[in-house]
Amino acid sequence: MSSFLSSSIGKKLIMSLSGLFLVLFILVHLILNSFLMFDSTGELFNAGAHFMSIPVIRFGLQPVLAGGFIIHIIYAIILTIQNMKARPQKYASQNLGESSTWSSRNMFVLGGLVLVFIAMHLLHFFIPIQIEGNVHDDYQLVKNLFTNGSLGLVYTGLYIVGAILLGLHLAHGFWSAFQSVGLSNKLWRSRLEKVGYIYAIFVAAGFTIIPLYLHFFA
Repeated sequence: MSSFLSSSIGKKLIMSLSGLFLVLFILVHLILNSFLMFDSTGELFNAGAHFMSIPVIRFGLQPVLAGGFIIHIIYAIILTIQNMKARPQKYASQNLGESSTWSSRNMFVLGGLVLVFIAMHLLHFFIPIQIEGNVHDDYQLVKNLFTNGSLGLVYTGLYIVGAILLGLHLAHGFWSAFQSVGLSNKLWRSRLEKVGYIYAIFVAAGFTIIPLYLHFFA
């Protein structure tokens, strides 16, 4: 088992499984964040945010989630370095545009940019709410970030860019993860590519609409 997990296929499997876990988390996170638009009092969003702070979630699920992110990032770096070393020099100038998408050729770069977006998100919300514990109205904290005049507009733009980058990363990562766990025949790849694009658009649009709504209508 250890030899399999240390092989290239095993590493791809680990990265894919951690990626699928994160895909599910992103969907749950988007649903929770959508509460920001459905209740102007903030009670619905605060209830969801406070549920995420209960001990069984905070000390049980959150470490698992953090582990999933760390594993995904580490194996992405390892596989990228291995692929760079294994790629023949003669292919360096080959035009791959006809056989692959832009997002598939730039997954590592997109992943790095998404990581910057996640770090910004943690700094703005997770640390004040979950670590420092000095926020009593989570809804107001989020709303203030996006409605604070010109600065709020800047943050709105940054979060929209982050949402688009996340969508581009997911557009390839979604079906690629399923391919790595065995669903790799031509029929399933075609289906999963379509589902992946729909999911990526849904996530990117969702995380784009929320800051726009808060800035202009909240």
